[in-house]
Amino acid sequence: LKQSRGRPTVDEHTMRSALKDLILSDVTFNQIGPAVNSGTSIFLYGPPGNGKTSIAKAIGNILLEEDMYIPYAIDIDGQVVKLYDSVNHVLSPEEEHSSEGTGSLKTSSKRDPRWVRIRRPFIVTGGELTMEGLDLVFDDVNKFYEGPFQVKANGGVFLIDDFGRQQVRPRDLLNRWIVPLENRIDYLTLHTGRKVEIPFDVLVVFSTNLPPKDLVDEAFLRRLRHKIEVGDPSYEAYRGIFKVVAEAKGVEYSESGLAYLLQEWYIKRNRKMRASHPRDICDQILDISRYISVDPKMTKDLLNRAAEAYFVEL
Repeated sequence: LKQSRGRPTVDEHTMRSALKDLILSDVTFNQIGPAVNSGTSIFLYGPPGNGKTSIAKAIGNILLEEDMYIPYAIDIDGQVVKLYDSVNHVLSPEEEHSSEGTGSLKTSSKRDPRWVRIRRPFIVTGGELTMEGLDLVFDDVNKFYEGPFQVKANGGVFLIDDFGRQQVRPRDLLNRWIVPLENRIDYLTLHTGRKVEIPFDVLVVFSTNLPPKDLVDEAFLRRLRHKIEVGDPSYEAYRGIFKVVAEAKGVEYSESGLAYLLQEWYIKRNRKMRASHPRDICDQILDISRYISVDPKMTKDLLNRAAEAYFVEL
């Protein structure tokens, strides 16, 4: 718990550095920093393709800059619960290059091999998340428990991506989080039936492109500390994204080309702009230009071909 109280805080400069690759509205940007500093919960919502997952990953990258210690496993009444996970935990560089054993904490002059030094965790789950994945899982062969996602994410970020598309009902999943989010304590169950109290020091980020009213009720929304809408980009933001992406991918940018694209494929067709469209359209231009052996430019022909291959009328 002492480590969790040392969770890093962010200021405006830190957030601008972390989000430098994203073009966000001032309203959205100014909400993210305080949400991160809360260390509790964030609900990101809005149309698909506007950067919700990218925002969550940027938050994770801030935390990944700092280290913490975790035990490889813990003992509860003779029951072993494995915490360290090489898939979800990243060893700190000092730990990887250490020649003094596998542990990191020192007892007197010796290192304690029961502990490992890791980057603060950033764990992502999506549609595969189930209720069983949020409780202890007993390994019948090796006779130990595997810690659930939120326990392994302690001290870091737990992102539930595409929330609402899990196999379990959204309301059931949300009800599972009410007590941990309010009390910062989670209760897990051993196969013996015993309830175990575990610290819950996780920044939980829910990300969804479904309408909040279809997922949660007012009572639960009240328990989520920060609700941030990530909406469609403005024209200026879309233009800025297109210029940055085109330069990065080696596509020759053209103001007239962008004007043509917007008029023919957005305004005339009543299509909304998404922050991900410039990246995907530039990728289409690159694919097509390589195939027909021309330079990748925002010409009318290449834009039409790219848009025809990319957009689907719904």
